[in-house]
Amino acid sequence: MKINKIFTSIFAVGALMLSSCEKSFEELEKDPNRPVNVPASLVLQGVESDMFNNTGRPFSAEMRWNQFFCSNYNYYATNEYTWTQTPNHYNTLKNVIKMEGEAKRAGLADINGYSALGKFFRAFFFEQMTTRVGDLPMTEALLGITNVTPKYDSQKAVYVQILKWLDEANNDMAALIAKGETSVTGDFYYGGDVRKWQKAVNAYKLRVLISLSKKDMDADLNLKTRFAEMMSNPTKFPVLGNLSDNLEYRYNNFNKYPSNPDNFGFDATRQNMSKAYVEPLSLMKDPRVMITCEPAGSELKAGKLASDFSAYVGASSAEDLTDMSDKAGRNNGAGFAPGLYSFQNRNRYYRNYVAENTFVVGYSEMCFNIAEAYHLGWATGDAETWYKKGIQASFDFYGIKNGVNTMTYSRSGGREAADLATFNIDFNFDTYYNQSSVKYAGKTAKGQEQILTQKYVAFFMNSGMESYFNWRRTGFPKFYSGVGNGNSNRIAVRWQYPLSERTTNADNYKAAISSQYGGKDDINDTIWLLK
Repeated sequence: MKINKIFTSIFAVGALMLSSCEKSFEELEKDPNRPVNVPASLVLQGVESDMFNNTGRPFSAEMRWNQFFCSNYNYYATNEYTWTQTPNHYNTLKNVIKMEGEAKRAGLADINGYSALGKFFRAFFFEQMTTRVGDLPMTEALLGITNVTPKYDSQKAVYVQILKWLDEANNDMAALIAKGETSVTGDFYYGGDVRKWQKAVNAYKLRVLISLSKKDMDADLNLKTRFAEMMSNPTKFPVLGNLSDNLEYRYNNFNKYPSNPDNFGFDATRQNMSKAYVEPLSLMKDPRVMITCEPAGSELKAGKLASDFSAYVGASSAEDLTDMSDKAGRNNGAGFAPGLYSFQNRNRYYRNYVAENTFVVGYSEMCFNIAEAYHLGWATGDAETWYKKGIQASFDFYGIKNGVNTMTYSRSGGREAADLATFNIDFNFDTYYNQSSVKYAGKTAKGQEQILTQKYVAFFMNSGMESYFNWRRTGFPKFYSGVGNGNSNRIAVRWQYPLSERTTNADNYKAAISSQYGGKDDINDTIWLLK
């Protein structure tokens, strides 16, 4: 009996060893405690987070480069344009592919909500990279070990593909809506509403079209025809209708607005407002400056009221940082906030954790993009109507209405209730608009500058670096360059390629910089988009 038991045990062990040997290396390598498949809805949320978090959050370095605000304390940050490599979004694009694959694995049809969104995300993240560097690996990219050294596509080819993806996304969403498939699980921007996503896709397409304005005679891009088709066929190309359609990120007490009560003591006096943003608003007697900024303590000490537009002062981003630090920290005495410059409004940005929503693609921007396209003569339409809509939408975003508006500021620079005071501003949109500095000057250089200036101030702390990209394309509004910018007193106009390209795809990288920039990978060279 004992001998039989021994033989039985030996046989069982041998069978187990044999079965283990029959497993492939890939099977043995799998960790049973780690999932290899997840629902497409979870992957979608990661991609959507990257769209907001990795393209320029409020009060980030990107917003300094937009010249919305300045750092006055060089231990933590400067105002220099001395960036190096571009943000690398290929890992996010890999997750887009994973999301699409998981949707198919779950049994969804070839055209489904995730695949339609995937086309939009491809367009969005490739555009984020190409607008910074120029040519990109695209056609041969994202193939895994099949091709680890992809060739570069020209920037023009990348944009042609971006426009194709956006058209396909629009068409696929229209087909899904027609079948009653109007929801995508996991989406936190629109609660899965495909109908709202379709509007955002088309609003984003308008952004891409206007970003290519220097290429409006290129037959392959066909910008004027594309724009005219969109404007003449709103049924096929629905767009954002108001602020409620914004593609925007909403904050809560866990996902906090970047400026909030927790970091008031850290950055509230180290970040002052910039001249590029504050001065146009002050000169236009624009109450938005009183929503977003504090009056300068030195101006109040000199006898001005918080209701005086001239009490709001920004620093040039080109100013020597030592000088800016001295001016921003100057003691104005008891009862007054420090400094010669305005700071971000304590009540709006430090009162709680939600401040304001951050739009990735917004209605006001879309209105200005349409206005500029009509201004450029891309189609027959009324540029002024869309220009006014954009301004009105921005006022609505800040809650400014005709009549009496109550503003809140800090007398001492603090954020506690005892520090705060209020005043009233009587606002009338028609009176504001009829100022010569605001009223659309028609198809003149001043008219375009007005559109771009109003778009710029409406972008404040939103949409990543779109403000900078618009300035880089048009020269409007005025940005400040000088010693504070670093980079030999220049504002850089492109980024370098990721370090990984230089180390793992060296031959194709060298060919790309040779064909575009004479063999240099320089932040001061001009990309095809701007030539």
